[in-house]
Amino acid sequence: MHVSTLVGKDPSANIAELVMAEAYRRIGRVLVVHKLPGERTLMMANEGRMDGELYRKVGMEREYPNLMIVPVPLLTYEIVIFTRGTEFVVNGWESLRPFSIGYVRGIKIVKENTVGMKTEAVPTMEQAFQKLSMGRTDIVVGNRLSGLAAAETLSIDDVRALSPALASFPVYHYVNKKHAALVPALAAALQAMKADKTIDKLQKQGARGAMP
Repeated sequence: MHVSTLVGKDPSANIAELVMAEAYRRIGRVLVVHKLPGERTLMMANEGRMDGELYRKVGMEREYPNLMIVPVPLLTYEIVIFTRGTEFVVNGWESLRPFSIGYVRGIKIVKENTVGMKTEAVPTMEQAFQKLSMGRTDIVVGNRLSGLAAAETLSIDDVRALSPALASFPVYHYVNKKHAALVPALAAALQAMKADKTIDKLQKQGARGAMP
């Protein structure tokens, strides 16, 4: 099964890949993940050029009708604000309006909630943090785990995540509808992995950056 996800180093993607690789193994399939820029990942999965999308929030089928959700969450995804000295009270998305905002192209929740604001979309979290460190943007908005990983990769040690998170939600695996027959088996495998604590173990492993 060839599935797509966003390009870039992201512990959330590590976790999702570890979890789904095991789920596919349990139903006799092999998972191959392809990292693509921006919305190409969703478009290719929707068009059937990929067999699915590694992980996204609930409801993607409304815009990409050929995608089918596997209804067992893989992990919780947190969207937070990263700054290097810019301090303000976080009171929802509207509190971002005075600032220039960097984010990773293809993260739809950020794009949808910053319409009309000063934004700069880039291909990877590392590039977003480079622009932040050069003063090209005031803040970066994105996934907590991937932001912390990018800061570590770039050795930027004065970045911090503001509280509270802008959003926190479970994410799910999607398959192209040509693989609809796999959904019940994948859901059953994931439920079994939840029950036997495999998902918990893989979440910890993926957060540390460990990959097979």
